[in-house]
Amino acid sequence: MTDLFIEDKIHDECGVFGIFGNDATDIIDETYLALYALQHRGTLGAGIAINDNGNMSVVKGFGVVPEALPEKELSRLKKAKIALGHVRHTTASVANDRTSIQPLLMRYVNGQLSLALNGALTNYSELREHLHRGGAIFQSNSDIEVIAYIIAQERLETASIEEAVLNAMDKIKGAYSMVMMAPSRLIGVRDPRGFRPLCIGKLGKNYIITSESCVFDSLGGEFVRDVEPGEMVVIDDEGVHSYKNNCGGKTSLCIFEFVYFARPDSVLDGMCVNIARQRAGIELAKEHPVEADMVCAVPDCGIDAAIGYSMQSGIQYGVGLVKNRFIGRAHNNRKKHAQYNLRIKLNAMKSNVQGKRIVLIDDSIVKGETSKHIVSMLKKAGAKEVHLRISSPPFKYPCYFGTDIDSTDNLIAAHKSIDEMCAEIGADSLGFLSIDGLHRIADECKIDFCDACFSGDYPIEASRQSHEDKYSKKL
Repeated sequence: MTDLFIEDKIHDECGVFGIFGNDATDIIDETYLALYALQHRGTLGAGIAINDNGNMSVVKGFGVVPEALPEKELSRLKKAKIALGHVRHTTASVANDRTSIQPLLMRYVNGQLSLALNGALTNYSELREHLHRGGAIFQSNSDIEVIAYIIAQERLETASIEEAVLNAMDKIKGAYSMVMMAPSRLIGVRDPRGFRPLCIGKLGKNYIITSESCVFDSLGGEFVRDVEPGEMVVIDDEGVHSYKNNCGGKTSLCIFEFVYFARPDSVLDGMCVNIARQRAGIELAKEHPVEADMVCAVPDCGIDAAIGYSMQSGIQYGVGLVKNRFIGRAHNNRKKHAQYNLRIKLNAMKSNVQGKRIVLIDDSIVKGETSKHIVSMLKKAGAKEVHLRISSPPFKYPCYFGTDIDSTDNLIAAHKSIDEMCAEIGADSLGFLSIDGLHRIADECKIDFCDACFSGDYPIEASRQSHEDKYSKKL
């Protein structure tokens, strides 16, 4: 199932999962179920790779988990000792590139290696050009293929896969939370800044490395700890081994994980996502109070913040919008069908909003088209006033670290003032959470944040040209 408004939200590019089996559990089934728990991180593709005594194979396809991984295809996979899983959401320019669906399975002189990535390299173009000149032949535009080539090259010069990965970390720059499957090991790596989440858990005697802790709850397992920024974790028959050669520097977890990307029942680096989102609503009510009769949310992404706004303001929380939860994939994303898709996915609750002053809470505004439609819908249903409140600051800058906003072209806040946005959307007032307020919502988090999409303050060097080159490269 696609996201509610897939064209008007910021999307993370994917979620990763790896499991090392130490008991009789069918880890293929567990991997499949884990991808359901990560489905919110990507709906355009999914895949599972397995390791059967050193022999690796992969099944992957377009769409959400049941579409990408039908039973007929999964039945080709045998029972395995190690498995990887991946869900994918990527930029439109490579959305139909089947070769970019992960996990990636590669064969090289030292055997086989399978990898799954969440993130994006900021030196992708430089690395790819260097590899091209060395004779590398690429099948996709994906960052993971570049990383795989570099690890394979390093492996030729080192005594172990662990050394090869550590050496590769010195060459790749950007955001990467990654799981890898070697013939006898499961490896998890998080970039030194910790842009994307990664954590370790247990399911019985099996060890898991994955993007979010909600996976452990879904499988009936237990959370062990987060992978530290810069850490490499290796799991084999002897247990868990930690390599912290690249730890200890400045950190910058994407703060939008707490706003939208992560599931509310996840805990990221010590901070509960649900609590952070409620705090966002509380801060929003302090910064942008308004006299109103009811607080309601754009489901499902605005619900937690709306509850927080209601708690702080004392204004009753109610259901103003109803989401149709039985909609399959949108039949297409062309602009002329956008309003059709919105109408069948969301309806106003007339009996609740008629004659009332409404505070409408959403997590973000990208293009503004969805907000405009929803405000109009509520007013047509009889709402006297609609005051729009956003639980994040205005998006003004592109992201180079693994989301699908690579330019300012579709960011309304990059081109209009708040008053201009409010007039275009048709709301009676519009208020965004401040950047300072956003940082206060997750102050128990163990690491620092990246807020570059709001502030323009990039924690590492990243150029627009480098990012655009990545997606314009001809195969």
